[in-house]
Amino acid sequence: MGCERSGKYKKYRTNLEVTITDTRKCDCPFRLRGKPTKGAEGWVLKVVYGLHNHELANTLVGHPYAGRLRPNEHALVVAMTKSRVKPKNILLTLKEKNEDNVTTLKQLYNTRYTYKRSVRGSRTEMQQLMMLLERDKYIHWHRVHESSRVVSDVFWTHPDSLKLLNAFSNVLLMDTTYKTNKYRLPLLEVVGVTSIGLTFSAAFVLMATKRQNNFIWALQRLRGLFLRQDVYPTVIVSDRDLALMNAIEVVFP
Repeated sequence: MGCERSGKYKKYRTNLEVTITDTRKCDCPFRLRGKPTKGAEGWVLKVVYGLHNHELANTLVGHPYAGRLRPNEHALVVAMTKSRVKPKNILLTLKEKNEDNVTTLKQLYNTRYTYKRSVRGSRTEMQQLMMLLERDKYIHWHRVHESSRVVSDVFWTHPDSLKLLNAFSNVLLMDTTYKTNKYRLPLLEVVGVTSIGLTFSAAFVLMATKRQNNFIWALQRLRGLFLRQDVYPTVIVSDRDLALMNAIEVVFP
């Protein structure tokens, strides 16, 4: 047996030119050797090297082995993940049920990722997205780069949103967020306003870039959602996207 900080960090990604890594490994020499006694009545423990080359931790928080999830806790994480509970609330629930729980948020994210990857199977994340859109009967479009055949833009909306969009089409608000997903791609959200001042999500567009061509394609897909040609709404955009959204005059003549 050895310290969890024994050994040296080994790179598992060699194709990256610049890597920023943080490791707990410090080549700690602490070693214990145990073997069963003759007759299997017990164990003999021999101290090979009894000193650590680092300060000992005051708590077990942050130790992977101590923070591992028990089978019942793992089942709870999976169930709450299916219910779309936020990770911080899942962690709070685990600690309320077990005061001695020292699981960290990072370990929780790893568990959720492992579960989602097992559900996806051999499908890529894009294939999984397309499968879910088809399964749940979303209205969606996508386009690919002509040269690489890689998906560049994805447009989707829920059938209930389509009904609301055609019922309340006077004003639409559009804005993009970026650096909010692991792909760091802009996400265009189209929001409508009902007659009593409530808002609803009309459509979402994941775009490769924030160029005029991407906005034109997204707005053309949006126009295709209207059931009548006389219900084109007034469009309000944020100041940040106003320069890029001059294509609205082309899409909504």
